[in-house]
Amino acid sequence: MKTLLRVLQYLSPHRTMVVGTFLFAGLATSFELIPPWLIKVIIDDVIQGGQTQLLVWVFLGLCAAYVLRNLCGSMRIRLNNGLEQQVVHDLHVQVFSALQRLSIRFFENRPTGEIMSRVLNDTEHMQRIFVDGLEEIITAGLTLTGIMIMMFMLNWKLALLALAPIPLLVVGAAFFTNRVHGYYRAIRKGSAELNALLQDMLAGIRETMGFNRQPYEQERFDRKSDRCRQETLKAMYLWSYYSPGMMLIGSLGGAMVLWFGTDEVLEHRLSVGELVMFISYLALFYVPINQIHSVNHMLQHALAASERVFEVLDLVPEVKDRPGAFAPATRLRGEVAFHRVGFHYRADAPILTDVTISVQAGERIALVGPSGAGKSTTLKLLMRFYDATQGTVTIDGHDIRDLPLVFLRSQIGLVQQEPFLFNGTVRENILYGDLTAGQGEVEAAAKVARAHDFIMALPEGYDTWIGERGVKLSVGQRQRVSIARVILKDPPIVMFDEATSNIDTETEVKIREALEDLTKGRTTIIIAHRLSTIHGVDRIIVVDHGRVVEDGTHETLIGHEGVYARLYDAQFQV
Repeated sequence: MKTLLRVLQYLSPHRTMVVGTFLFAGLATSFELIPPWLIKVIIDDVIQGGQTQLLVWVFLGLCAAYVLRNLCGSMRIRLNNGLEQQVVHDLHVQVFSALQRLSIRFFENRPTGEIMSRVLNDTEHMQRIFVDGLEEIITAGLTLTGIMIMMFMLNWKLALLALAPIPLLVVGAAFFTNRVHGYYRAIRKGSAELNALLQDMLAGIRETMGFNRQPYEQERFDRKSDRCRQETLKAMYLWSYYSPGMMLIGSLGGAMVLWFGTDEVLEHRLSVGELVMFISYLALFYVPINQIHSVNHMLQHALAASERVFEVLDLVPEVKDRPGAFAPATRLRGEVAFHRVGFHYRADAPILTDVTISVQAGERIALVGPSGAGKSTTLKLLMRFYDATQGTVTIDGHDIRDLPLVFLRSQIGLVQQEPFLFNGTVRENILYGDLTAGQGEVEAAAKVARAHDFIMALPEGYDTWIGERGVKLSVGQRQRVSIARVILKDPPIVMFDEATSNIDTETEVKIREALEDLTKGRTTIIIAHRLSTIHGVDRIIVVDHGRVVEDGTHETLIGHEGVYARLYDAQFQV
């Protein structure tokens, strides 16, 4: 119930459509109550009473009631559909906004397909609350209220008899609801896992083909899909007992009314027309009850999806702005310092320990060391993808936790080892660095990144569609587009995480030239396994097992014969 009430709060901004839906639902119900009364007039007054002059008026009244009922029903559906789509839009926007606020850890610990399932599939299932749920509950509730009033006005004894099965229906509904909700939670979880598996398989289709693992992937998908089938069948089987059982109980109530109603007619306490009128209302009475049972079935599925959506909305990001965080009035100079910084994902497995690094504004340094030493983690802390568990990280003397996240990240440009390009044009990907830039600025950035020539050779130049993750470009081309994006951003601090590790020598030369232009006058931090890519840096900082073990120029570190010298000998000595 708590989840349902929370979902219904999304109706608040759209009160006009809610009121309109109620109004037209009420009018449609009122017109639906007229035909049984007119049928009673035909039997008692026209047929038995001989007042044939009423037949035309009764016929016209029936036609008017049916036309008005359906017109009001059409308006109700129209308003409710508009309401449903608006609420679903609001939900999509809120969930996506919540995802934008969450920290990197959330995304690194969950499959992309599972997150997509929550944003799209689960919110789509939530809409059933507003399409079938809200509409049918309003209609059924108003219909039941109107019919009960008419039945009690006509014959209160038969009305009480008609209501006799209600307690059994309530108990059955409570039992069904309690059981099926757990099933639907399992269904939504299984659906998300299947979606995550499919997304992963599509992303790795080249590896699947290269290793001839289609049968293996088929078996994985079949197994996961079969599990979803079994969970769904549990809910369906429960519904197969519940729905016919509830209809049977309702039918028995109708049979009892017919039995005692016939006796009332024989005893002349009720006219034939009144009995037919009562039975007509009774037939209408059990229709909304059956609708409520169906809605309850759908509602449990929708509420299970709603709980998964609200789990995302309720998550508090680990990394967020501190109260009172403020941005300096001027652009940062780029003086970076790590003061005895420690960091761990798990308390028993430290990644960084007592790291102290000082980088002057405009200085170019390289972070080197064995794989897993903590180099990339250092960049993540500077970008505040994570917060240090010990010590402080400062820029120009400001603790980065005291700076607004938006401001901090606007001052840093990051070129990753595997650059991510969006499924769009080359121009759109470069513009990601500055959405307000003009074509001249885009081309200037591309020229500095040594990307302009190959872009102009593409079929449509800067308007060439490059596919998902930039798949239509080579690794080196993607890297240069990502460098152009950072150039357009124009930050005082730039960072490169293995930016030339996956490219050929010729492309590496072009990227090194681009980096040389980009890093002029900027604080630069370069991570590299290939030591040939760090010539020209001011200092080299060596990290090993999460600690800074050496700091100095190339010549100095070679003379120490430490970790750096061993790395250098391994790469350049035969």
